Amino acid sequence: MSSEKFQFQALFLFLSLFLSLVSSHCSPQHREPQRGGGLKLKHGGGPKCQQHRVDTRESHAVESERLGKRVRRKRKIYMDSGDEEEDNNQEEEEEKAKAGKGRRAAKLARLASALPNKKRAWSWPVYLEEEKAVAAPVKLFKEHQSFPQSRNSFKVGMKLEGLDPCHPSLFCVLTVSEIQGYRIRLHFDGYQECYDFWVNADSWDIKPAGWCEKMGHKLLLPKGCKDGEFNWSMYVKNCRGQLAPKHLFKSLNTSVTPSGFRTGMKLEAVDRKNPSLICVATIAAVVDNRLLIHFDNWDDTYDYWCDASSPYIHPVGFCEEAELTLTTPAEYKHPKSFSWEKYMEETGTQAAPARAFKPRPPHGFQYGMKLEVVDKRNAMLIRVTTIADVEYHRLKVHFDGWSDEYDYWVDTDSPDLHPVGWCQKTAHPLQHHSSEPGLPPGQGCPTPGCNGVGHVRGPRYGTHYTQVSCPYSEMNLNKEGLLPDRLSGERPMTLGGPYQRARRPELSQTNPLTNAPTALPEQPDTPDDTPVIKSAPVPKYLKMHYVKEEIGDGKASPDTISLQQALHESVFSPGMSASTPHRVALCWDKHCQLLPEVLGLTAKRVAAWNSEEVAGFVKGLPGCKEHAATFRTEQIDGEAFLLLTQADIVKILSIKLGPALKIYNSILMLKNADEE
Repeated sequence: MSSEKFQFQALFLFLSLFLSLVSSHCSPQHREPQRGGGLKLKHGGGPKCQQHRVDTRESHAVESERLGKRVRRKRKIYMDSGDEEEDNNQEEEEEKAKAGKGRRAAKLARLASALPNKKRAWSWPVYLEEEKAVAAPVKLFKEHQSFPQSRNSFKVGMKLEGLDPCHPSLFCVLTVSEIQGYRIRLHFDGYQECYDFWVNADSWDIKPAGWCEKMGHKLLLPKGCKDGEFNWSMYVKNCRGQLAPKHLFKSLNTSVTPSGFRTGMKLEAVDRKNPSLICVATIAAVVDNRLLIHFDNWDDTYDYWCDASSPYIHPVGFCEEAELTLTTPAEYKHPKSFSWEKYMEETGTQAAPARAFKPRPPHGFQYGMKLEVVDKRNAMLIRVTTIADVEYHRLKVHFDGWSDEYDYWVDTDSPDLHPVGWCQKTAHPLQHHSSEPGLPPGQGCPTPGCNGVGHVRGPRYGTHYTQVSCPYSEMNLNKEGLLPDRLSGERPMTLGGPYQRARRPELSQTNPLTNAPTALPEQPDTPDDTPVIKSAPVPKYLKMHYVKEEIGDGKASPDTISLQQALHESVFSPGMSASTPHRVALCWDKHCQLLPEVLGLTAKRVAAWNSEEVAGFVKGLPGCKEHAATFRTEQIDGEAFLLLTQADIVKILSIKLGPALKIYNSILMLKNADEE
């Protein structure tokens, strides 16, 4: 039986081999002659070959069916069930694929709908179309406002000479501390960063090192440098800095045309900080085509530079002809009978010729036009802006997306105005409403619209998170003089008379300091403030009973009353402010007796405190325990605490005058301790 099985298998193998050989030689394809000379069969082969192939296939099929009969029987059961499972699996896979495609399509649809809102870059053309607005034509802008013709090649660390924006008559030693597009941030050598300021790279206000010496102007030197010993080469070498190359200063290439103005000539000029006033003024300097206007017997902080076409300057006799009031020089003996002829004779001066004054043509700006404007409250930023109103030579600018309370007036020739596209052209960031998303409550600055960028103390601090430090908060919105004068007590009186301005006490009554952008700086403004440094007596309006009502908790001894009076003097006497810490030393011993908690502390140390430490300090002051929670709730840290004024403590924090005096005086004492 086994031998028969073996023979059958051998026969089956032989037949399989034979069939494979036949199929390879009898191909239905047309064969080409081979290299060896043999010919392959053409399509179909011969009759004998075809018959042989059919017979072989039949016998092979019979044998294969006989051999696989039993196997097929066994597999039949499994095949039926397997096919069923396979069909089910295939249907499930198809359903999953369809569901997956559906989910992916939905996700893609969501992304497609979200992308235009979240990822689309902001652009002026799209924004103007959406707002149905027009851009201010480029032709309306002056050359120094329009698109620059060269790149900004200044580098951080370069040193130069430039005007102090707070003291426009002074040229100072400056260093480039930051580059932003076509703008540069300048630092006063030897002073804190809070006094840094921004200018365009082509600004007329900056000059190369050595310019003052060449032109005969005095250069205000950094702290520690002595007049007559300063040398730019040695200074730069010691500082390991570098001088800014002369070719970077565009102002050197401006053409100068004779104007008819000369230094010392008299004219009538508008006080730009109080535009309702036209005052007696003198041309203090002439540089290129620009004039330095100085108000006779006024502080030089009110000086400004302009050209012959400025609408702020007028020839002698303008006010009389226009029937306007001319404000006479401070401390002039006979203001009511002021006469130009007599005054010029007394001063040995002459009037600027009327022909030298050039009328300025209308500016052409219109309500609703769009432009880009530097934010004066946060000068590192340029914002999308709309013209909210126009005057003869001024524009009222409105920052898009912000409240109208932030609007302010700016001169049409201001270097802070730029045409649409200026930021993109100069690679400077542009602040638009969509770039300032609102932060969740409790995060960032609490002032609506503010994203925490900038600081009331200037560029020294890049960010803030409290209203006390916010440039846009209600308490800081329209304040001027938030920083102490950089040169307070450091230099002698400048041209024209008393260093402190003695002017118009009536204006401070009709226009509170915090009302309008054109209000007087937050400094004493009466003739009494000049002798304060010499320990002036307490003014008549300071009554002791008023102090006793607010401070006294009961009966007070004569010594206590005198200390309280000294404390009240230090806060309310004219000229006493945080900007003059050296004056606090006049009553230092008395203050320490009243507030011993301040002994051993300095402003530098307090600046690093958190709100809990500030609250603990306030809690320790006499009679201030119940107010400590206010500082904790408002999250006033050490830095913010040192920035508080007496008005802030009373009006913003709602603390009564008595405790407010103690808290504010402690701040003054801390700052004075730093000076000591």
